[in-house]
Amino acid sequence: MYAIIDHNSKQYKVTAGDKIRLDTPFDENVKTITFDRVLLVGGDGDATIGEPVVAGAKVEAEVLGEVSGKKLVTVKYARRKGYHKKKGHRQHFTEVKITAINV
Repeated sequence: MYAIIDHNSKQYKVTAGDKIRLDTPFDENVKTITFDRVLLVGGDGDATIGEPVVAGAKVEAEVLGEVSGKKLVTVKYARRKGYHKKKGHRQHFTEVKITAINV
């Protein structure tokens, strides 16, 4: 069984046991999250499509912690001027593990 959830205007296709990274930082004391904006639930048979969400469907997840993404490097350069600037950035994510899809 799989589901498509909506979190902060981003859609994720998840199944039980998947690990996903969310942009939203959560409180350190929060151990579980329930996603109630489930757009689609599918599996072996027909898929249930919500209008806009599937009524009564919830996806439960366990918060694993905060992780950093890979480093992105940006370079500014002006030719013939001796100007070089290099800057790095690592995005912080909250990693969650999907535990159950309830319909």
